[in-house]
Amino acid sequence: MASDKKHLDFVLDQMSPAGNITAKKMFGEYGIYCDGTIVALFCDNQLFVKPTEGGKNFIQNPVEFPPYPGAKPYFLIEEKIEDREWLSQLIRTTVQDLPLMIKRTKRKTSRRGCS
Repeated sequence: MASDKKHLDFVLDQMSPAGNITAKKMFGEYGIYCDGTIVALFCDNQLFVKPTEGGKNFIQNPVEFPPYPGAKPYFLIEEKIEDREWLSQLIRTTVQDLPLMIKRTKRKTSRRGCS
């Protein structure tokens, strides 16, 4: 089942105090980014936050479940999705624990003729 765009927009709005929140469509579902770092997946209208030690300590007893078959478990966020302050703090904590994303630049390729 594909995710509902209105529900995704609600979740993004709930997270917005955490930073610059964006979503990109990925394989029919969505990757959620905070300040350019992927922090969560939105699959089948459910929010899955990347597991980190800080996030685990913040949640205390997280429910871990894979967002799609074959995936590693993420933290499944259900009832607390309505708590804007709590959710934003979880996202900020998660971003702090994740490595910085390094933007790759495209390499120029030179075409050499055969002699």
